[in-house]
Amino acid sequence: MRGEMNIKSVHVYGTAAVVFFIGVAIGFALSQHNLVPAVVPSSRMPEGVDFSPVWRSWNIIDEKFVPASVASTTEIATSTDKVNQKRVWGLIQGLAGSLDDPYTFFLPPSENQQFSDDMSGQFEGVGMEIAVRDQVLTVVTPLKGTPAERAGIKSGDKILKIDGADTRGLDVEAAIKKIRGPKGTAVKLMLAREGWKELREVKVVRDVINVPAVTTEKRPDGIFVIAVATFTSNSPQLFREALREFVESGSTKLVLDLRGNPGGYLEAAVDMASWFLPAGRVVVTEDYAGHSQNIVHRSSGYNVFNENLRMVILVNHGSASASEILADALHYYGEAKLVGENTFGKGSVQELVDITENTALKITVARWLGPDGAQIPLSGIQPDVEVVRSDKDVEEGKDPQMEKAVEILKGM
Repeated sequence: MRGEMNIKSVHVYGTAAVVFFIGVAIGFALSQHNLVPAVVPSSRMPEGVDFSPVWRSWNIIDEKFVPASVASTTEIATSTDKVNQKRVWGLIQGLAGSLDDPYTFFLPPSENQQFSDDMSGQFEGVGMEIAVRDQVLTVVTPLKGTPAERAGIKSGDKILKIDGADTRGLDVEAAIKKIRGPKGTAVKLMLAREGWKELREVKVVRDVINVPAVTTEKRPDGIFVIAVATFTSNSPQLFREALREFVESGSTKLVLDLRGNPGGYLEAAVDMASWFLPAGRVVVTEDYAGHSQNIVHRSSGYNVFNENLRMVILVNHGSASASEILADALHYYGEAKLVGENTFGKGSVQELVDITENTALKITVARWLGPDGAQIPLSGIQPDVEVVRSDKDVEEGKDPQMEKAVEILKGM
């Protein structure tokens, strides 16, 4: 089953989400080479666009707006510069929102700092990734061992209300603000799930979320399991250590568990792929549709395993972006079989661009193309063997997906 395989470096673009871990997140894969300030001529104005309605609206607000409360009036009068700056942030947010792309949004100062903190692998919140799918706020995946998972939230759940407020028309950034909060506080989510006859309200108590990037397990039957929960900046080193454990265990059969992995740094996924693939093999391509030259990410060629390696990769609806890239590459080259459910379907690339010193724009700039040159399907990657893990299975502690992976490995 060995055949042709590869991996390589580290990026960040946005789970199923575009993803950011505010205790909530958005499936993603961001590239570190994109984390640089944008240089845009401030004096350049697009031809044929009439900006006069913007300035007219600005002036009318200055001339006529009266806050509903006296306290607000006093606040505005004493902090005009701050209020005007908020208007500028609002203009950029509206501009990003006009693209109707759930993965493109503006990060004002506080949200931008949250994003930076979240990528460090620790944050306060409920511990789940969210995205807007078909105009409905949707759970990409609950992170393992978090309040969201303990509350029974699952990938694909539709969040219809947050603390009683309707989520229709709510973008991801606004939803994140409502769901995230200090440790010990609670948030109530009204959920809809396929198979449920009625909506259910779930109360989740927020906590400090430590993302368990990589965990390992040596099963009694000799099969080794490496679970990768997210692709953080330290994931490559943790994965390297996990592979050392695998080799030292004497096992040749590996389950790589990417279920519920919303993505993260692309370079981490490419680096992990490189342990199984020869140098130069294409892992993924960023297709910029002519706006810029495509970027091809290739295996660094660590390629330390021989033809004796047998591997199964577990995926589900919560496997998004960078995890889809890793699974797709190893599957394409025949390095692994995929077991589980269709992945999330995060086929686009986001770039984090500094707008000012403390704000940023997360914007879709390209599409993900797999090693075969085709875009990673927006409907998700279909596994070789489809196995559903039901609510009842979870309640009873059963894992038919893992059982099928073990069965396949034993038969190899």
